[in-house]
Amino acid sequence: MCLLAIQYRLVSESPILVAANREESYERVSSSPSIQSGKPRVLCGVDQQCGGTWLGVNQHGMFAGVCNRPKQATPASPRSRGLLCRDLLRAGSARKAVDMALEELSTGNYDGANFVVADSESGWAIHAGDDYEVVPLEEGLNIVASGDVNDPRDDRVKLAQRLLTLQTLDSPVKFLAVASKVFARPPAGPMRPGMVVRDRNRGTVSSTLLALGLKPRDAIFQYSAGAPDQTKYEDFSPLLRDILSRGLRESRAKAKAT
Repeated sequence: MCLLAIQYRLVSESPILVAANREESYERVSSSPSIQSGKPRVLCGVDQQCGGTWLGVNQHGMFAGVCNRPKQATPASPRSRGLLCRDLLRAGSARKAVDMALEELSTGNYDGANFVVADSESGWAIHAGDDYEVVPLEEGLNIVASGDVNDPRDDRVKLAQRLLTLQTLDSPVKFLAVASKVFARPPAGPMRPGMVVRDRNRGTVSSTLLALGLKPRDAIFQYSAGAPDQTKYEDFSPLLRDILSRGLRESRAKAKAT
């Protein structure tokens, strides 16, 4: 499973603010975020085993991420949920990504998952366990792990919610500064979870901090290629600003042509 927090439309200059920890097998290799070929341009890390991704942004300013979710009726040979996440990043909007996800999930070819898609127009969580439910993101903090959004039964979700609401995070700089500490919080001992998971064979293998603003130059993308309590975040913001600027130019050129 993974843990993803998205503060949506609470800060006017940065309507999408994200902090996410990825949990996976330590032996499963992935690459750091890079710009993918094709249209629209996408910035994401890539799972080297299946070729999918767990989180990314496209040139339209749309964010997509995925967390695992329990499912009883699992397919015999499931398609990678990360591949579907990567497919969603080709959508032109969050609304179109929701439609794409529901159509693909209806095939029954996937294990359980929670998908989150958001742009400046709309934001959604797609609960895809044994049943399917599309939930609009609330204005403010939305936290997703292996259950529903803001699941009160999940101790890590409750802890993240408490730590991220101790103060008003009313700017992208403040949100990212606080989130970087919260999501680097190690486990405090047995039955006392932290944001970082460290089990024998799997645990937190990377972490991402993201801010999508109204202007490409204000976008921020920071990535830790390991558990963030032990590995520093690196700045991939220039890559994100590049694809967002390209998307803006293409959008203006298309509007001018019509």
